Amino acid sequence: MGKFDSVLLASDFDDTLYTKGGQVPRRSREALEYFISQGGRFAVATGRAHRTFAPYAHLTPMNAPAVLSNGSALYDFQAGRMLRQTFLGPEAAEDFQTICDAFPTVGFEAYHGEDIYVFRPNWVTDAHMVKVGTQYVRCSRIQDIPQPWTKAILQQDHDLMVRVRPWVLERFGGRYEAIFSNQVYLEITEKGSSKGGMVSYLAQLLGVRPENLYCVGDNQNDIPMLERSAIPFAPSNCAQEVRDWGARVLCSCEEGVIGDIVEILEERY
Repeated sequence: MGKFDSVLLASDFDDTLYTKGGQVPRRSREALEYFISQGGRFAVATGRAHRTFAPYAHLTPMNAPAVLSNGSALYDFQAGRMLRQTFLGPEAAEDFQTICDAFPTVGFEAYHGEDIYVFRPNWVTDAHMVKVGTQYVRCSRIQDIPQPWTKAILQQDHDLMVRVRPWVLERFGGRYEAIFSNQVYLEITEKGSSKGGMVSYLAQLLGVRPENLYCVGDNQNDIPMLERSAIPFAPSNCAQEVRDWGARVLCSCEEGVIGDIVEILEERY
């Protein structure tokens, strides 16, 4: 029996656990090893899809299924199988063609199975593919992309995307979630699919009570899971929206924010 037997900790990956320099800080890694040795369950909760997170899964200790695709998938890396997945509806191709027609410079990514399909790639698309280290299939029409999609991403500079989001929600808010994962990625999932919903599902699956669920994240797409957290944590490099929302801000990702969290949990249990 360990002091963290009843506890689930879920962490965002990029810029929370994994630095811009391409590593999990030693302090965070060692803190997780201790947390797990004391019976805690640790899960990554990321906007990345299985294809774009799997090559990095080995970098961190993890003994609970991972929340992927911004909350539309739950994958057990230990068992090597998908546990739960949601999809955008069959009308998605027509809806997103309408969006891209209205905003002709916006790029579009769709995730189908292990493949990434792109319509009208732009500078954000290219930078994103470099960041996640993968390739994509380019399509001349959104209607040519095979369905169903676990998620989609709309991409362009932030000044435009802050106009795109309310436009999308006004017309299609009954079908989709639309939330920023950084300044230039607007993530689209099925209505009701978010990191918060899937982390709560995972907690129930593991028999973890709500008061023993803790989450940490740095951006707007993390707020739905921070809302479920007994103490909502954020690294000091978090987006202003996360600070304004009211997360408890700790040290930075680079300084090993998970170390701060485990020290706090050590005092609580």
